[in-house]
Amino acid sequence: MTDLWLGELLSLIGIGIVVLLIWAALSPFEALGWWAGWFGDEIHEYDLPSDGLVRTVHPDPDYYIVFLSGISRVGGETLSRREQNFLRRLAKEMPRSVVIDDIFPYSVNNLPLTGQPFFSRIWRWALRRKLSRRRLEQLAGYLINIRNIWQVAISADRRYGPIYNQSMAQVIAYELARYDYAKHRGTPVIIIGYSGAGQIAVGVVPYLKQLVNAPIFVVSLGGIFSSDPGLLAAEHTFHLYGTGDRIHKIGAIVFPGRWPILSWSAWNLAKREGKVSLHCIGEMTHAGARGYLSSSARLSDGTSHLEKTCTTIANLPYQRWLPEGTSKLAAAESQTRQEKPELTSKATVRSWPQEG
Repeated sequence: MTDLWLGELLSLIGIGIVVLLIWAALSPFEALGWWAGWFGDEIHEYDLPSDGLVRTVHPDPDYYIVFLSGISRVGGETLSRREQNFLRRLAKEMPRSVVIDDIFPYSVNNLPLTGQPFFSRIWRWALRRKLSRRRLEQLAGYLINIRNIWQVAISADRRYGPIYNQSMAQVIAYELARYDYAKHRGTPVIIIGYSGAGQIAVGVVPYLKQLVNAPIFVVSLGGIFSSDPGLLAAEHTFHLYGTGDRIHKIGAIVFPGRWPILSWSAWNLAKREGKVSLHCIGEMTHAGARGYLSSSARLSDGTSHLEKTCTTIANLPYQRWLPEGTSKLAAAESQTRQEKPELTSKATVRSWPQEG
């Protein structure tokens, strides 16, 4: 009886592994389909109303802040109260900035999983299970996480990554235009990549710079990312992490370009050039009640994790990395020595940056 039970368990595990491998093999087709034009030029809009802080346009802002959420999202609208509180608090800490959050970084055209033409029913079912209070049902919700992990892997892949990252740069440029981004002013853009979105935040930089012609900073919040050429293209990448966060270390382990022995990799070149800095912000875990966005967990000085995270992001030395003695516009123009595509609602980038 025991042997029979064990055999069935191993069979189920084997089937699961095969399914995951097939899923992984099919994952690049979304990026390839975008490149081939199968999905058209339309970019999905969420039309979320401003709450007075987030998604609020200010005249002549200092920065545009683009928040890319972690792998648990199903669309551009966050269902996480912690993320909502984080974005509102960050908007208060940086009142002269436009905070944009209605971007789904795991879709080439910003379309939510629940709106996909073929598999929407599956993702709606998984979302219902994810939001369930029953622990066993919540396990089914992790199908969403697995699906989005594959998209992170595609972004990091040297074969398909340039295609996927160009599609996401187009989505971000489109969203910036929707929030009255003025390309000619060269307003700096800050991309915050949380968890797996750290890779996508870094990956889009070379392509987004061609569209907006402005300085771009990356803030990796417990981010997982590879040795991507975007590390060299960004003005600076700030990697924020907590001492209790083990997940953020995955990138440094699984991506060989992050290993110190490969001195010529983009990561190590960026470190030598001072374009990357690491910032420990306290005893925080990756997510949950003691994560970066928790308003209840406290540091030893009484500061909440949420407050520490927001004040750290707001006080990072962005200005230090802008060319001295130049205006925002001049700083942007100094980054681009050749004519770049105009920023339009359906701009498309077809150039391929070279890794330094």
